[in-house]
Amino acid sequence: MSLIIRDLHARVVGGQQILRGLNLEIEKGRVHAVMGPNGSGKSTLSKIIAGHPDYEVISGEILLDGTSILGLEPDARARAGVFLAFQYPMEIPGVSNANFIRAALSARLAEGEELEATEYYADLYEKMDSLEIPRGFTARSVNEGFSGGEKKRNEVLQMAMLKPSYAILDETDSGLDIDALKIVSAGVNALRGPGFGALVITHYQRLLDYINPDVVHVLVDGRIVRSGGPELALELEAKGYDWLREELAEPAAV
Repeated sequence: MSLIIRDLHARVVGGQQILRGLNLEIEKGRVHAVMGPNGSGKSTLSKIIAGHPDYEVISGEILLDGTSILGLEPDARARAGVFLAFQYPMEIPGVSNANFIRAALSARLAEGEELEATEYYADLYEKMDSLEIPRGFTARSVNEGFSGGEKKRNEVLQMAMLKPSYAILDETDSGLDIDALKIVSAGVNALRGPGFGALVITHYQRLLDYINPDVVHVLVDGRIVRSGGPELALELEAKGYDWLREELAEPAAV
């Protein structure tokens, strides 16, 4: 089973086209990384998968375990198993972290079912401890007044509690110091397994030192132009994106 993106063309609503025939398959049990220069379409890809209303699909398809999710609202995609960790997590004043996660879990239950409070908090505290999140954060409003590292840990906590089938991590390393990066990466790695697939979007090799991807893709001008193993990220780190652009621009040998 996999999340398949096939010949995807997309744009900002009422604006310019950004994705131009993108193809990608994220299998359960594997971690894929997408790297690329600014403006290549990395964040656009993440938001389109999640169903962000500011973007529209011109053509192509997105299949979640064989079923199209185009046309579904973001909450329906989330209930189907898609999780998006934002580059800049938003604040939600007046809603505590504990109540926010509990509401998200409750939304996935069948009608008439309820979460058992003791089990919920035991699971929540266990995962908070593993991410080194103080227990007092349960009562704080979602991300309000949080540092960059606290916001990213909080998103990994949400992901760990919701147990999505597919997670898209949009520059999760943005704004993290080395200690926070290690903790967040360990939280992501703890979810790896046969029922979980991930797409890690990043500019830098440093995140991939801790979340070791199975496949690395390079996104340039709205298309995947190169795919390979973890060594591809090291090559990009050493040579930069201009090297790849120059190579792609070279005429084919006769």
